[in-house]
Amino acid sequence: MPRITRGGVALGVALVFFAALLVFGGRLLGGESHSGAPPSVPSADTADVAAAPQAPATDTAAVGSSGGELPQAQGVQAASALEAPTAPPPAPRAESPGWPQIVLYALLSVISVLLFVVAATTLWWMLHAWRSPEALAATGFRRRSAGRPRSFSLLLPARHEQDVLGDTIDALARLDHPLYEVIVIIGHDDPETEQVARAAAARHPRTVRVVIDDNIPKNKPKALNTALPACQGQYVGVFDAEDEVHPGLLRLVEARFEESGADVVQAGVQLMNVRSSWWSLRNCLEYYFWFRSRLHFHADQRFIPLGGNTVFARTSLLRSVGGWDRDCLAEDCEIGVRLSTRGARVAVAYDPEVVTREETPGTVRALVKQRTRWDQGFMQVYRKGEWRKLPTRRQRLLARYTLAMPFLQAATGALVPVAIVCMFILKVPVPVTLLTFLPLAPTLVTVAVEAAALGEFGDEFGIRITWWDHLRLVLGAFPYQMLLAAAAVRSVWRESRGEGGWEKTEHANAHRTIDSRKEAAA
Repeated sequence: MPRITRGGVALGVALVFFAALLVFGGRLLGGESHSGAPPSVPSADTADVAAAPQAPATDTAAVGSSGGELPQAQGVQAASALEAPTAPPPAPRAESPGWPQIVLYALLSVISVLLFVVAATTLWWMLHAWRSPEALAATGFRRRSAGRPRSFSLLLPARHEQDVLGDTIDALARLDHPLYEVIVIIGHDDPETEQVARAAAARHPRTVRVVIDDNIPKNKPKALNTALPACQGQYVGVFDAEDEVHPGLLRLVEARFEESGADVVQAGVQLMNVRSSWWSLRNCLEYYFWFRSRLHFHADQRFIPLGGNTVFARTSLLRSVGGWDRDCLAEDCEIGVRLSTRGARVAVAYDPEVVTREETPGTVRALVKQRTRWDQGFMQVYRKGEWRKLPTRRQRLLARYTLAMPFLQAATGALVPVAIVCMFILKVPVPVTLLTFLPLAPTLVTVAVEAAALGEFGDEFGIRITWWDHLRLVLGAFPYQMLLAAAAVRSVWRESRGEGGWEKTEHANAHRTIDSRKEAAA
C-alpha cells in the first residue's frame, strides 16, 4: 500500500520533526532552565562604579567645585572609594530537588518510556500486513473451494433486535452454498424479536430454525451455548443480528479451511458508516487495521483474541472445549485464548469485497458502554489466567500485553495533557519534560498513517473521501482517545464492584443505507 508505506510515514516524520522543533525552540527562546542557577546580576553599586571614569593617580589634593583645596584626608577617602568598590552579593545557589521531586521525575520518565513502547508497538502491528506486497496479498482469500462441500451451522443470537433482524436473516438465507443452516437464538422474554425470527423462518423453512434461550440473566455466550447442541454442520459460524453478509462468503471460508488445514477461520468485519458521527470515522479505521492487519499478526504468533462474529470453527472442537465461557463479557476473546492454548490453528482472511458489514454505535453513551464491556471482558480473561498455559514465553508475554492493551492505550492518550502541563506550568527539568513527549512521536506517525489509510479505505469500499474527512480524523484523535480512556476507567470500576451485566449495543441499520458497491461502479 504505497500511500501508507511512503506518504504516510513521510508525513509522520515531518510531524515529529515539527513537534520536536516546537519543544526545543520553546525552551531555547524562553531562555529558562530549571536545572541550573540563574546568571549573576551586578548590584546597583557595582554598576555605578563600573560606569564612573577612573580618576588619574596624583599626589595633589582633589579640587572641589568651588576651586578650593579639600583636606588631604578627604581626598584619600574619595580615592579609596573609587579604587575599592563594594563587592556584589553572592549569586543564589540552585536548590537541590527533594525526594518527592526525584520520585516524581523518575515516575514521569519511566511512564513515558513505557508508553512510548506501547505506542510504537501498536504502530508496528498496525502495519504488519503492509510489510511487503506479498504479505498484503496473503491477507485475502486465495480461491474458491474445489472439493466436496462442507456443512455449516450459522448461529445468530438476537435480543431486542426486531428492527434489524429480518434483513440479516434474509441475507444469510441467500448465501451461495448448498449445505448450511441458520439457527436464530431468541430470549424467552423477547416476543417482538421472536415474532420477526418466526416470520423469517416461515419465509426460509429449509434454511432457518429458531431456538429459544431460557437462561436468566441473559448474555451472548449463554445464547451460543444454548444452540451449540442443536448444530448439525461440520463447522459453526457466528454472526451478529445487524450483520450484512456477502453471498459468496461461505464458499471462500470453505476454501480457506481446505487449503490451510485450519481449525478456525476468522473472516473480515468492517464498520461502514464513516459519516454518522464525529467518532464513526475513527471507529471504522480501527476495524480496518484490526481485521486487515493486526489479527494476521496474532495468527502468525499462534495467539489470537478472536472476533465476535464472522468467525468459524470446527463443531467438534467447540464441543470438546465446552463452548463459550458463559459469564465472560468478551466471550470471543476468551475462546480465542482457550483455543490458542490447545494449539488450534487459526487462519485469518480479509477481502474488502466480502467483508461482513456493520455499523458504529449510534451515541457516545453507546460507544462508551460497548468499550466498557470489551475492556471488562479483557480483564476477566486476564484474571482467569488461561493464557498462562500457552507453550512459549513469547506467547505468554504477547497475551499479557494484548489483554492489557486497552488500558495502556488509554494511558498513552491521557499522558499528552500531562506532558503539556509539565512543559508550561510545573518546574520540571528539561530532560524529564522532553521524555514526557516521547510517546507523542509514534502517536503522530500513527495519525499520519491513519490519514494515508483513509484514502485506501475509501478506494476499496467505493466511498469518496474528502479533505473534511481527513480533518475530522486528525481533530478527533484526542477526543476519541479520551472516550476510550473513560471506558477503561469505567470497566475497572464495574469489575471492582462485581457488576458483570451485559450492556447491549443498540443497532439502527445505518450501514445498510450505504450502497458503496453501486457508488464504486458509478
